Amino acid sequence: MKINKLLIASLLLLSIVATACGDRRPKSTSTRGLARIMCDESFQSVLEQEIAVFEYQYPEASIMPEYINEHDALDSLFRNRVDLIIISHDLTREQKESLKKLGRGYRTKMIAVDAIAVIVNKQNDIDELSMDDLRDIFTGKVKRWGEVFPTKLKNDTIKVMFDGSGTGVVHYIKDKFLNGAKFGPNVYARSSSQQVFDAVEEYKNVIGFIGVSWITSDLKSAEIPIAEKYEELKTKNEVSVIDFTDRIKVMPVRGDEQVQGVKPYQAYISSGEYPLVRTIWAIDASYNGMLDHGFFTFLTGVIGQKIILQTGILPAAEPVRYVEVQ
Repeated sequence: MKINKLLIASLLLLSIVATACGDRRPKSTSTRGLARIMCDESFQSVLEQEIAVFEYQYPEASIMPEYINEHDALDSLFRNRVDLIIISHDLTREQKESLKKLGRGYRTKMIAVDAIAVIVNKQNDIDELSMDDLRDIFTGKVKRWGEVFPTKLKNDTIKVMFDGSGTGVVHYIKDKFLNGAKFGPNVYARSSSQQVFDAVEEYKNVIGFIGVSWITSDLKSAEIPIAEKYEELKTKNEVSVIDFTDRIKVMPVRGDEQVQGVKPYQAYISSGEYPLVRTIWAIDASYNGMLDHGFFTFLTGVIGQKIILQTGILPAAEPVRYVEVQ
């Protein structure tokens, strides 16, 4: 999301004028002021919608997001550079103790259940991949598509693309598949999920791994006027089945105990049939009543959770009701 610098400057100017006029209101409340937050880049497409609705609901609030890898987000939290971060896991016990030693209170909550989508070029004619196939690809045991399955791309070298080197997606894949081993020489880091998507769309031999919300094709919710979207969020408690963009191919993945692979649709994420599932956490170390705390409360509340439901992943708190569109 591009921050409206003119709006920020106006807010700062109003604050100065208010002070000169004797206005003794606090500079920041749970619904007013400026808040800088850091978010794992793979969750960007979801957070931008959250911010848009929050700022519409509270016109005097301005959320300034920075999308980075989760290692740097955690580092900024512990160096007191930021109070609210969004990453793919809760704080460890040691990290919680460290915050206490720094004299900082904190609150953490899971806000979403996400899935890692496996995407390939539309020319790739392989029908599905197993968890063992993925493991062999990550370690470099197999280097060409023909070693995975008979395919017209049999002589093409497999190039694996991630959204960076320290992102939540990379950490998840390492923990899930490598057991301390290193990636093979066929693994590359791009600087964003969008760049991974673009590489898969352009090159037939590339396989990419990104958060599901980046590939949902149902963008109507994001494109409708914000006032209409806000009213819908307040009154509607259901979601239509969300499909994926047709610009790339979303690969079904077969779990170790499954006979058939599935794609990362919300129903399969919810049932546990899709095997590449992770969580998304909001971690807030701000004081009660600050704007950071207000946004944290919004993310974990009813409207914030409904927004997540509309993006193709699962909210952590709200029950899911699917409506099949005929």
